[in-house]
Amino acid sequence: MEVFNSFSLKEVITCFMVLFAVIDIIGSVPIVVSLQQKFGQIEAGKASITAGLIMIVFLFVGNKILKFIGVDVNSFAIAGAFVIFVIALEMILGIEINKTTEAKSASIVPIAFPLVAGAGTLTTTLSLRAEFHDINIICGIILNTIFVYLVLKSAKWIEKKMGEASLAILQKVFGIILLAISIKLFTANFAQLVQNYINF
Repeated sequence: MEVFNSFSLKEVITCFMVLFAVIDIIGSVPIVVSLQQKFGQIEAGKASITAGLIMIVFLFVGNKILKFIGVDVNSFAIAGAFVIFVIALEMILGIEINKTTEAKSASIVPIAFPLVAGAGTLTTTLSLRAEFHDINIICGIILNTIFVYLVLKSAKWIEKKMGEASLAILQKVFGIILLAISIKLFTANFAQLVQNYINF
């Protein structure tokens, strides 16, 4: 019951929006459509559930890995802030630093991983633990998983209705939001890290 006492709708919405911006499934619609044409029908349920499970598992296992290698959450969150910063620049400037879409099957690779649950998403998921409770992050992941499923199911319809121009504008808007989030994440955790060292 203590877990549910930590539930906060505000935190859930924040976690959802952060992950939503990082995953950028709307901006990935053209890629999804291209993969459908190349590999055939994508199993939306299989892809979204797999991505959701990867994020949830990493949320808990990732922290243990950090402890094993001797890295604290604040330091990892700062590293995550840099990753989010780079992703935001990609979205705003329309550049690609590291993006692979070649695969033998589309539902799990590259849709579930790395398109949805990629390095940026997993880093962000773990970075969120520095500020939010696990239950709220999990709820944010589940909501994003549902949204990813809906988008994958109707990818062709979304691209047809919105058009490339609208998708590009939406991508840049979320890029700016993501840029602001990365700066906030960096400043908050950097301040905490400095305070920990001073107290030490």
